[in-house]
Amino acid sequence: MNNHQGRKVFVLGGARSGKSALALARASALPGKKAYIATAQAFDDEMEVRRERHRLERLVDWDTFEEPLDLPGLLVKIRDSHDVILIDCLTLWLSNLMLADRDILKETESFISALTSVRGSLFAVSNEVGFGIVSENEMARKFRDLAGTLNQRAAAVADQVYLVAAGIPIKIKEI
Repeated sequence: MNNHQGRKVFVLGGARSGKSALALARASALPGKKAYIATAQAFDDEMEVRRERHRLERLVDWDTFEEPLDLPGLLVKIRDSHDVILIDCLTLWLSNLMLADRDILKETESFISALTSVRGSLFAVSNEVGFGIVSENEMARKFRDLAGTLNQRAAAVADQVYLVAAGIPIKIKEI
């Protein structure tokens, strides 16, 4: 798996597709100091159970950072101290920004700038939400559109992009 060293890998998929497991397995196989950035916030008991399950899936050699909003700032802070960084996930980060009424386009630009400044290996996980029906809900449509833009920007700067469906990774970009 060392073919990912020093690369930006973007992993997309639907809910429960296996995208996080793929990113974690590939990132775990790399040498060096590892950072796991969790963007989820626990607003209810079910989400706290999910967060705890993800914590248990990681091995002890991972430093865990929980950052729901300032993902760009955290990336800049840890980019020189960690050889492998895994972000899980961008769409949860996006929903946190929306709930905090942040400027999404400005935050996206800041994230892309921070992402490209990372010299080690970086894995970013995100949901592909554009395959579903168009919602009647305005906020859901806005989220879908913003997620599509964020995913396009992240994929554009990635060296590799995988789409995961039913636990099967499909490589859709390789530089």
